[in-house]
Amino acid sequence: MPDQPADNQGQHTLTYLSKLGSNLLDVVVKRFSNPLTARRNRFILLVTTALLLTLILLPGQRFHSAEFKPGDIATSDIRAPQDYLVEDHALTEQRRKEAGNSAPVVYNVSDRVPSYIIGKLEQVVGAVRKERTAKSQKSTHEWRTLLTPLLDTELSAADIHAFTHIASDKVFLADAARMVNELYRRRIVLDGKAFQTDTRRGLELIDDNGQLVEDSDVALEYTEIREARRLVTSWQFSGQNDRTDGSAIARVIARILLPNLFYNREASEARAKAATESVRPVLFKVQKGEMIVRVGERISPEQTHKLQAIFQENRGGSRIYSAIGIFTLIVVLFYFPYRFALKNIRKFNPTNKDILTISLLIIGSFLLFKIAILITHNIGPVFPDIDTASFFYLFPFAAGPMIVRIFINSEVALVYCAILAPLLGIMFDGNMTVVIYTMLGSIVGAHGVRQCSDRSTIYTAGLKVSVVNLAMALSFQTSSATLFSMQTIYVVFFALVSGVLSAGLVSGFIPLIETLFHYTTDIKLLELANLNSPLLRDLMVRAPGTYHHSVVVGNLVESAAESISANPLLARVAAYYHDIGKISKPLYFIENLGGEENRHDKLTPSMSALILISHIKEGAELARERHLGQPITDIIRQHHGTGLIKFFYDRARTQAEATGQTVEDKDFRYPGPKPQTREAGIVMLADCVEAASRTLVNPTPDRIQGMVQKIINNIFMDGQLEECELTLKNLHEIAKSFNRILNGIFHHRIDYPEPVYKGGNSGQKKAEHKTSSGEHGKPGNGDQASADTVEQPPETTPDHGDPPKKGGGEDLKRLGMF
Repeated sequence: MPDQPADNQGQHTLTYLSKLGSNLLDVVVKRFSNPLTARRNRFILLVTTALLLTLILLPGQRFHSAEFKPGDIATSDIRAPQDYLVEDHALTEQRRKEAGNSAPVVYNVSDRVPSYIIGKLEQVVGAVRKERTAKSQKSTHEWRTLLTPLLDTELSAADIHAFTHIASDKVFLADAARMVNELYRRRIVLDGKAFQTDTRRGLELIDDNGQLVEDSDVALEYTEIREARRLVTSWQFSGQNDRTDGSAIARVIARILLPNLFYNREASEARAKAATESVRPVLFKVQKGEMIVRVGERISPEQTHKLQAIFQENRGGSRIYSAIGIFTLIVVLFYFPYRFALKNIRKFNPTNKDILTISLLIIGSFLLFKIAILITHNIGPVFPDIDTASFFYLFPFAAGPMIVRIFINSEVALVYCAILAPLLGIMFDGNMTVVIYTMLGSIVGAHGVRQCSDRSTIYTAGLKVSVVNLAMALSFQTSSATLFSMQTIYVVFFALVSGVLSAGLVSGFIPLIETLFHYTTDIKLLELANLNSPLLRDLMVRAPGTYHHSVVVGNLVESAAESISANPLLARVAAYYHDIGKISKPLYFIENLGGEENRHDKLTPSMSALILISHIKEGAELARERHLGQPITDIIRQHHGTGLIKFFYDRARTQAEATGQTVEDKDFRYPGPKPQTREAGIVMLADCVEAASRTLVNPTPDRIQGMVQKIINNIFMDGQLEECELTLKNLHEIAKSFNRILNGIFHHRIDYPEPVYKGGNSGQKKAEHKTSSGEHGKPGNGDQASADTVEQPPETTPDHGDPPKKGGGEDLKRLGMF
């Protein structure tokens, strides 16, 4: 197993990178969702999305073939729709080449070369004079080391002897200066043949100051550098003791001789480039109606050039203006449908996170479509029997709206469809067929996943999209009089595959979007509804009373949600998890005591209230850690609203009155917020009703109905339902569903001849202990109650007026165990 550690390390690395990426995205989503900067963030996202879509749409790739190659067979007659001026590239290139070849050649003329050479001779003579003055005795090698750098040439022993034995330095230098200046009165060039060729093209002479020399004709009298050096070797100088020494010095001067007229490559190339660019394109006219190529003809290179020129001009106009126009159109398509929906559609209220998700989805979709267009455009020649325009039937246009419907709602998905279809029309060059095909298929796909509780629903919706696509494809083929053709078979196949492909993409991207953006879909809710999930198992082990309470509340809220057309699955799952914050301190909640001593008896009322309140915060944090989703987290925070913990508030007020102090009720209220959705309101009601139902000694239908109605009224009068959308009619239906479920739970059974359990009056003692030890107050006022707070004492008088039985068998029967 030597590879196991490396595999584990790689797996840990991938897990770490996945968590890091998810955390970074969480930070982005949280900052973008900040309500203080919501308007600014939405404006920035609008501009950014519009710019990115402009970049995607700007090239305007056409579906109809525009690539014409020499040798292709024309599939139709092509005429010029208007007059065009087409550039003759060959003739233009020829003229530009001629202009570049006839451009003047630039040479530099330097008057500094004579002084440069004379200066070197003066340096050598000065160095020799200095050594003579110092009366130093140098060897030939030492003289060579001293004089060679001054002349930039190798010196022989004869050359050194000549320079060290000059009789009169002054006379020698004057004679040398005279002959050098005389030599450079003419133009000396490096290569006579090349110079002669350049002379025929025309010359431009530039002096040492970069100024143009006017009398350039003087340059025609030139001497090649080789000829000049030959002339120098015959020089004899005055002030020499030996004629041989003069010849040696003349040969040294010949070696260091330089041309004073030399080729300037950079300036010459600039002149040639300027001359080339000055040549305007050669154009010829293609008149409107002129036949470019006939159907069945083999396209020639000349025809190819005309067709490409016409296509480019049709694409054309300024790309800047095109970009501005597309950007403006995208902004209009985004902004006005959004504002209309926000003002007129009641359920259209996307959050910043929703808008960010939609923006990323639409950008990703258009990138996918763009790539698909390029692919189908390039594989067109591979399948010549398939019309290139038919490939768009294969595209999964419905995938985006289906994803929006699953994660947000139908209203947002409809607006998404209204924006998507025109944008795709822009991408496909104003093709109305694409707009209609996209719009109808997307609406059907979004409608098909409206109650997506499993994966099969997605593929069922995909099949519905395929059927609608098929109907539209056949309609389009009929309207174009091509129904009975081979293209119809391909179109039908593409339309059917499109719906299935959309369903596959949706099914594949749902887990990714759920993970990255922490959405809660019905599919995830079904996974969370499993009572064997780790979190619920932990709740069952550590807080069994709370677990049982949560399961019963789940049954209550599911029935109530169905009765008012809310989301029963979300309500039930939220009920399962609404009290998970009690896991950390289970024995501080009455349903988990199991006959043990009540720990609140040793605490102050304020401390007990803090412990009760803390389970809201701890539950929300645990929900975020376990990624239960924002809807469930919100319901955990809202299921107590801002209600008053009345039991401990009354106890604190009693203690404070005894000492002359005052107690504020805000210290004994839950932090809220109040329920914001119907599901959250139902969970609050069911939580209180289920807890209060435990206090009923003889739970007859009338008592259950009175208890339910009383609790709902108390919660309503306390204002806890002000911010959710529950109406009075909804509350009536909810009460009826609660009565039905509770009557089923507490239904009466026949009396056995002998009690099953002979436990004396322990059950009554336990009830008395629960009442006396402080079953804690619940938000609201009056007799409102919950699992962690029971405000009203157990009823001790049955309906018939007799005292209740004390035995444990009566308690078991009251709880519905037999």
